[in-house]
Amino acid sequence: MTPAIEQLKKSNIKFDILSYEHDINNTNYGLEAVEKLNLNSAQVFKTLVLETSEQQLIVAVTPVTQQVNLKQLAKLCAVKKVMMADPQKVQASTGYILGGVSPLGQKKRLKTYIHSSALDFDTIYVSAGKRGLEITLSPACLAELIQASFGNF
Repeated sequence: MTPAIEQLKKSNIKFDILSYEHDINNTNYGLEAVEKLNLNSAQVFKTLVLETSEQQLIVAVTPVTQQVNLKQLAKLCAVKKVMMADPQKVQASTGYILGGVSPLGQKKRLKTYIHSSALDFDTIYVSAGKRGLEITLSPACLAELIQASFGNF
């Protein structure tokens, strides 16, 4: 069990767990999940931790097929600038390693933004907190659980 799955079990929210054999040589974790689980890539979301110009960590949950528009995200956060966070800071604040960062069950609750394209689907896929493990749940339930905002970035 990962902290993400534990949080979902306690919440009584409907979800499913999908697993696949992670290839240790593959560093494109989200697209690996799409390929190995035969999923619609638009429904698979990666969890990125970024740092604002005010040195606050934030989370962006965005489609695996897209790059985050840092300027748009900074505007959404009402800060000057955002950049990818240092991997050590990511692990320390979330409790997860890169490629297995889940928006759920993080050590510290960080301000989270979910790309609004998630609302186009009844369910989306996010990391369950371990490479090779995905969770299926509704975007509205995810947002409610982690107190996230939707936006375009």
